[in-house]
Amino acid sequence: MSTLLDIKSSVLRQVQVCPSFRRKTEQEPESTGTDSQEPPTGAWKPGDGVEFFAHMRLILKKGDGRQGLPCPEVLLRSGSPAPAEPVDPNRGMRALTQEEVEMLYEEALYTVLHRAGTMGPDQVDDEEVLLSYIQQVFGTSSEEHMEAIARVKKAKAPTYVLKVSVMRAKNLLAKDPNGFSDPYCMLGILPASSAPQESSGQKEQRFGFRKGSKRSSPLPAKCIQVTEVKSSTLNPVWKEHFLFEIEDVNTDQLHLDIWDHDDDVSLAEACRKLNEVIGLKGMSRYFKQIVKSARANGTSGPTEDHTDDFLGCLNIPIRRDTAMSQRGRSGFLSYLLLLSRVLWFEHRVEEPNSSNWRGELSGPGTTILCLHGAQSNLSPLQLAVLHWQVSSRHHQMRTLDYGYLLGLLEDVQAHWEEAASLPQEQEESLADSFSAFSEFGLRLLRQLRDYFPATNSTAVYRLELLLKCLEKLQLFQPAFQICPFETELNMDIAAALKRGNREWYDQLLNTKSPREQPGPQRLAGLVELADIIYEDLQSCYGVYASLFHGILKVDFFTLTFRQLERLVAEEAWVLTEELSPKMNLEVASGLFELYLTLADTQRFWSCIPGRESRSLALAGIHTPFLPAVKLWLQVLRDQAKWRLQGAVDVDTLEPVDAASKHSSSAATASLCLSHIQELWVRLAWPDPAQAQGLGTQLSQDMCEASLFYTELLRKKVDTQPGAAGEAVSEQLCVVLNNVELVRRASGQALRGLAWPEGANGLEGVLPRPLLSCIQALDEDLQREAHTVTAHLTSKMVADIRKYVQHISLSPDSIQNDEAVAPLLKYLDEKLALLNDSLVKENLNRVLEALWELLLQAILQALSANRDVSADFYGRFHFTLEALVSFFHAEGQGLPLENLRDGSYKRLEEELRLHKCSTRECIEQFYLDKLKQRSLEQNRFGRLTVRCHYEAAEQRLAVEVLHAADLLPLDANGLSDPFVIVELGPPHLFPLVRSQRTQVKARTLHPVYDELFHFSVPAEACRRRGACVLFTVMDHDWLSTNDFAGEAALGLGGISGITRPHVGGGMRPGQPITLHLRRPRAQVRSALRMLEGRTNKEAQEFVKKLKELEKCMEADL
Repeated sequence: MSTLLDIKSSVLRQVQVCPSFRRKTEQEPESTGTDSQEPPTGAWKPGDGVEFFAHMRLILKKGDGRQGLPCPEVLLRSGSPAPAEPVDPNRGMRALTQEEVEMLYEEALYTVLHRAGTMGPDQVDDEEVLLSYIQQVFGTSSEEHMEAIARVKKAKAPTYVLKVSVMRAKNLLAKDPNGFSDPYCMLGILPASSAPQESSGQKEQRFGFRKGSKRSSPLPAKCIQVTEVKSSTLNPVWKEHFLFEIEDVNTDQLHLDIWDHDDDVSLAEACRKLNEVIGLKGMSRYFKQIVKSARANGTSGPTEDHTDDFLGCLNIPIRRDTAMSQRGRSGFLSYLLLLSRVLWFEHRVEEPNSSNWRGELSGPGTTILCLHGAQSNLSPLQLAVLHWQVSSRHHQMRTLDYGYLLGLLEDVQAHWEEAASLPQEQEESLADSFSAFSEFGLRLLRQLRDYFPATNSTAVYRLELLLKCLEKLQLFQPAFQICPFETELNMDIAAALKRGNREWYDQLLNTKSPREQPGPQRLAGLVELADIIYEDLQSCYGVYASLFHGILKVDFFTLTFRQLERLVAEEAWVLTEELSPKMNLEVASGLFELYLTLADTQRFWSCIPGRESRSLALAGIHTPFLPAVKLWLQVLRDQAKWRLQGAVDVDTLEPVDAASKHSSSAATASLCLSHIQELWVRLAWPDPAQAQGLGTQLSQDMCEASLFYTELLRKKVDTQPGAAGEAVSEQLCVVLNNVELVRRASGQALRGLAWPEGANGLEGVLPRPLLSCIQALDEDLQREAHTVTAHLTSKMVADIRKYVQHISLSPDSIQNDEAVAPLLKYLDEKLALLNDSLVKENLNRVLEALWELLLQAILQALSANRDVSADFYGRFHFTLEALVSFFHAEGQGLPLENLRDGSYKRLEEELRLHKCSTRECIEQFYLDKLKQRSLEQNRFGRLTVRCHYEAAEQRLAVEVLHAADLLPLDANGLSDPFVIVELGPPHLFPLVRSQRTQVKARTLHPVYDELFHFSVPAEACRRRGACVLFTVMDHDWLSTNDFAGEAALGLGGISGITRPHVGGGMRPGQPITLHLRRPRAQVRSALRMLEGRTNKEAQEFVKKLKELEKCMEADL
């Protein structure tokens, strides 16, 4: 066999990897032009299609960001510094007089000059540094500074006091029989003059208070103090605080004993005897006696190994000889004024990011404030309150970091829980600071969008901290005896937000769409206003809502949405009523765009779980917009035609780029259809009945536009000059690709036009009018594609016939593969060009068309050649199989089931029959009759028969029972039917004659019940094609009998042939109903083969069949 049997088109193998159609997002080529059809009067001027669709793309782009619910990550786009918050110097601390400043200055100097104790690791111990810092804070000159120091040094020195806190003890010795003790503490100051002296090398002496010492006069109670007795415990907790006056801070010592209380000696008696000690010398002797007692009780005292460390600090009492203390100024107020002064000095406004300052003070500033607080005996709660009051006031003059303010509030809260009380004057001062700060915060929240824009992550974080500060203030409400808030703070916040929303909306309305302007002029501004409100609602949901609800339990989104939605709905209702009488294209365009934004707003609310749009003010807003939407869609239809006309006018019918196989106009048409579909989705008309009307009209307009485009293409390609002798036209290939692209784009766009069909509509099922429209358009565009394909392949018809003729005229000496080679080479070259120019779908269309052309050309060649040798038909059979392999291309070309269908079956049958003998052709004729099925089973009626083979008599029994529903072939509407029964093929039953029933007059349902016997051997009945042929005729007395129908029954399956009868068994021959029919094309193929045969057997068989056909033609 030749190697051409394995010929496969390399081009076809590449079809699988060809790019399928995708929606191109490239920009439409700018084009202008005039339409061959004038649009309706009042439409936009010709050539505006480009501008119109550009505006429509902007509308669609606006809706891209409105799909679903917004995410904070999308909204927070900027990390730049937050906008500056408003400051007011009048909201800070009261300005001091010069005299007050001088007194505060001296107070600070006094604090430094009379400091005592050890400084902390982060504090400054250098006195000169501290004094210099004070000078800088108050801005005094050197002379004034030295004079002030001199005045302070002349003042009376302070009295020192030791503040001792007895907290707890752990793991004490058990002194009682129950395994516990009843411990208490006794503590006092041991003066330096009476302190025991240690000799070198001697063991350290231990001192203790001893009960029962007798003295002539009592010792003041301030010298020795006692804690409460904690019963039955080895781990007592006291948390008691004591003050002791100190004469010499450098030498005096604190001494503490823990005793187990004994019921025999009361604690009161012990304290009474203790207070009998006279003077400090007696106190010293008392300590010595306690030492002896402790040694007598054991080798170690309770305080040696089992007492917990005490916590204490050195403090300066409030009795100070300064100008402020002489005038009755408390340490609380002086600390407040000094802290305010230090903050003002340390906070550098001119520095970058000054609004993020967190109150970090320098070392000298921290040291001075710490000293002053300790010397003024301020509690931790008072210090926390002072820092909050000063910083919150300072923040309203110079912005601070809200995280710092929040930390101050947390400190106040922590210490408040421990102390839980303040003097009334200080509590009132704290309440005033809370009120002032909350008022300041509410003022900021009213202008939320200005100071905390949702797109600025820094500002949003500041807002979060501000809300947390307000939440802390809200927690203090039940703790105050004097409540700083008249109502719940969250109610004030909600009221501030509502007021801020209204102020923002009114300002926006006056800027964008003032009510003083005429309606048409206001429309554009109202569209812009609605867009801004939608974006603001997105910010409220995506950013603000979680903050307000999570921190303050305020539903900010619902509050804002309801308020703004109602305001914009009222404005829209009023404006549509005003513009309805003035409806024109410009007004319709503006109202259409406004409605899209309002519908997006309504859908935004519906997207949130648990929300219904029926309760909104926008519910039913679509009603007044319906006339504008209808008019705008009419404009869209006209503009689409103008746009397509302009695109085709400038189209050169060349591919857009190397990757695309369609031209620029197809890209424009595809984008136009896609934009229309996207616009319909955004429109989402809520009324089902109105939506059906709008959708139906729009779908018809899109179908009309698609067909209009293909018509423009056809006209354009007809006017293009074609290259002489060019078998494959590149322009036709581009046009074919354009049609396919528009077919796909229009189908996808139309499926996207599905509208709601009310409560009875099925989800996901296209409405029936839309489905019909899609099917009709697809059929039209498929027909257009086949027309272009036929036009494209028509240029190859002459060449194909030439190469097929070359095969038919090739001498028998040439091998089959050599005869077929020129045709395959020609096809391979042309398909290579087509593969480069066509997309896969169109290449398949061309392949199918070429395949049909080849089959028809071969059939014509066969009909033109009669009485040729068997080799002639064998060569064409080889050609047919080679073409099947070529077009299938190992599965990458046309499917085998498509190749071997239709004309292929006819051709293959003719080739096979041409190779058969006359008798084989006759047998095939009868086999075709047996395979034939009636397409209309009741059209020609039915015939019921019964057949069986009687083996004993070697005969076939055929019983014609009855017929029904025969054709009326006489003028009276009836027939005179009879049945001819014959066996075939004739060469299998040469001695058997046909038999016929009686004629049944004037009936369409004859009953015969006639039995016929045919003496034939069983072997003949089992042969290929053996059958009984029943022919129903209408008897005519004056003319030729009419043909009514025929039916065939194969003999190989009747009773007695398939299995022999057994005596006493089942009755042979069950009734069989046959549907009458008329011969069809597949039956006549064998007849045509026989017509070309010149032998007598074939001619006689054909003659008999011709006579039967004449009867059938007469009936028709």
